[in-house]
Order: sequence, then structure tokens, then C-alpha cells
Amino acid sequence: MTKPLYVFDLDETLIKADSAMIWNEFLVEKGIVDDANFLTEDQRLMALYSHGRLDMDDYLKFAMAPIAHLSLGEVEKLVNECVDKWIAPKQFRQSIPLLEQLNKQGVDTLIISATVSFIVEAVARHLGVEQSMGIELVTEDDRYTTKVSGVPSYREGKVTRLEQWLSARDETYSEIHFYTDSINDLPLCERADYAYLVNPCPRLKAIADRPNWTILHWD
Repeated sequence: MTKPLYVFDLDETLIKADSAMIWNEFLVEKGIVDDANFLTEDQRLMALYSHGRLDMDDYLKFAMAPIAHLSLGEVEKLVNECVDKWIAPKQFRQSIPLLEQLNKQGVDTLIISATVSFIVEAVARHLGVEQSMGIELVTEDDRYTTKVSGVPSYREGKVTRLEQWLSARDETYSEIHFYTDSINDLPLCERADYAYLVNPCPRLKAIADRPNWTILHWD
């Protein structure tokens, strides 16, 4: 028996913020980052991301520098605190009953995000989404590096990662439903059978009049 698969972007789709930016603000608040220009540079890079022009390698070098000295366990502890206190409260209220209903019906759900996987996985657990993927980083000596393992889940890479995930599953899905806000996810919108644009960015909204694409206004 076939069934649908529901795939979600994370930032500005399930939560009304960018989890990576919240994480960086959290690191400043905790005193792990003391560079006065850190958050300004983060905003500059995220603006590039919003316009589909971010160089992911440059971003990872910037974003991972503050925690390069921390062990994997130390990072995990910080991430869990950040998710519980800073990120989870920003979940879009409309996504809560949606995810609950899908779980109740036994529908498979998956988060695919361009945020690093150690953040994505922690947020997914909190939201009750069992399957998730983000940008996987190579670890060395119990530390995260800025080297990407496999295909980064960014732009066309999200489609590649989804296809890899599907090929490794025993399930056959009748249709794929995808939720996003970002023009960066256009390739995955086009791959899905149904696309739901959550408060879409201007560039995505401008091309939203396609069959089986729906604009959602969430708060």
C-alpha cells in the first residue's frame, strides 16, 4: 500500500525564524562569541541566502569558528538548551496541529534543511518529526570541522538528498507534499507533487501560480 510523504523545510517554514541565526544569537548570549561584529556578519550572510547567492563553504567557515574548540558532547548540550528555550517557542502555530495530525495518521514526515544537521536533528526531535536531514559535517578528534560530508542539503542538493533517502527506503510513496518559504527550494518544489508556500519570499511568491502550489499565511 502506498502513502504520501510530507517534506518540510525548517527555517521560516515550521518556525518563524532562522534556527541558525537564533543559534548564533544564543552563542553570543552565552559568551561563547565575543566578536562585536559577529551578528552583523551573520545578518549579511543570511541576506545573501535569502536571495539565493550564499556561498555555503564561506558560511560554514564563519558559523563553525566559535565552536571549533568544543567537543561534540558540549555542542549537543548547548544545542538542546538553545532549542528548548530559544527555538521551540517560535514554532508557527498552524504547524502544530498539522504535524500532530500527520503523526496520528501514520504519515511519514521529513525535514530537509540547509542548516547544519546537529541543529536540525534537535529541532526535529522537539517538533515530533522522526526523520530529518541537514548539512552533515565531518568530525575529527571529537570536534566538528567545516568540511561537508556528502551532498549539502542546499538548493538542488535538497533534491539529491531526498532521492538518496527515498532510494534507501522500503516505502513507495504515492505523492510528495513539500512545505517551504524560500526561493532556494524551487528545485524541490518542482520535484514535489504538491508545494505549500508558507509566507513565501517575494521571488517564490512571484511564480506561485502553478498547478498544485498553494500559498499559506502562517503566524
